[in-house]
Amino acid sequence: MSNRILVAYFSASGTTARAAKAIAQAVGGDLYEIRPAVPYTAADLDWTNKKSRSSVEMNDPACRPAIAAPVENMDQYDTVFLGFPIWWYVEPRIVDTFLESHALAGKRVIPFATSGGSGIDGATRSLQSHCPQAKWVQGQVLHGNPAAWAKRVLAG
Repeated sequence: MSNRILVAYFSASGTTARAAKAIAQAVGGDLYEIRPAVPYTAADLDWTNKKSRSSVEMNDPACRPAIAAPVENMDQYDTVFLGFPIWWYVEPRIVDTFLESHALAGKRVIPFATSGGSGIDGATRSLQSHCPQAKWVQGQVLHGNPAAWAKRVLAG
């Protein structure tokens, strides 16, 4: 195996992006932003509004927001760190789009999340259900030093 590492992430406010960049630097991984084809506005992200785009998406388990551009040459990676904010106790639907549109079977996938208070357990179950062929590693909601966590989890 090549042991090439991809750090794929979706970030709505920049918090997950900062963690993903620190992880990519720490593990020598390539960075890929899961960008929506139609960017989110502040109004789209207003979770207190039941009619906002994020609320509508999260209330529809079948929703798959389009991604702006796929990962090129996904087959070159054998480990994927997958980062996202916790929305409604799980990953945002665009992360499901990523999982279902990229060949991750047999790859080691390590989720990491940012959250104001929710844990990662609901997201872990959801992620595994969308991509059961991946080799899932226990993920974590990151607080503090994402680089140190990433190095620990890679070392096993």
